[in-house]
This record gives sequence, structure tokens and C-alpha cells, in this order.
Amino acid sequence: MKKRVPISQIMTTNVVTLTTQDDLVTAEETFKKYRIRHIPVVSGDIILGILSYTDLMRISFADAIDEDEYEVDTMVYNMFSIEQVMVKDVVSVPPTATVKEVAQFLAQKEFHALPVVEEGKLVGIVTTTDLIRYLLEMY
Repeated sequence: MKKRVPISQIMTTNVVTLTTQDDLVTAEETFKKYRIRHIPVVSGDIILGILSYTDLMRISFADAIDEDEYEVDTMVYNMFSIEQVMVKDVVSVPPTATVKEVAQFLAQKEFHALPVVEEGKLVGIVTTTDLIRYLLEMY
């Protein structure tokens, strides 16, 4: 197995993002449309925070609704803004970080995605799913 593979080789570069002007209904629709669990919140290409599907579920009753149904409790979502729900103190990695370094970091923490930032700008995102796919390719 290659030992010094940079995370830039396995990260997602076509990153789905939100802004603080988006609402939580849009956020949930985006999670479902793209079948993702983490969305960076940006201003241009500068990361301001990250919103996880779990963060959204903590404030809603949406998880009690059948997944085939489109309706969500918009009243609950309208009580909060993305900025209030997102994680603001975002930990990120540079594209030169190795797959091993990122895997070790995620194994020690309670989150499953890291924005990849270069010179202050969001250039990608790496998730535990990306790491699993990479490991599967190696075997």
C-alpha cells in the first residue's frame, strides 16, 4: 500500500456548498438530492462553517417522517438559521495531507468529514466514505 498518498487524490473536488443566506429547508433538500451528509457553508470560496445532516436532525422532527415523503416540519427549520446550526470552528486539512494522516485524525475525532483548504480557500472535502473507497481500491 502506498504510504504518502496526498488527500488531494481521493477528496471530492466538486463540493456541494451552502451559504448563510440559504435556509434549513434548502439544506435538507440538498442533503437528500445529493445523498450527502456534510455540506460546507461558504462565502465565495472561503469556508465559514460546516453543516452535517446529523446537526439538522437534532433540531427537527424530520427523522420521524417517512423518507419517501417530501414534507418536513418547516416551522422548526424557520426557527433557526444555517449560521446558528452549523459548526463554526471548522477543522480543515491542506491538500498535501496524506491519506494516512487524515484517516488517523478522523479515527480519533467525532466527525466524519474534513474540508480541504488551500491558501484559505475551499478546494475539496474528504469523508470517511472517501477513505473507505480508497482502501477498497487498494485491496
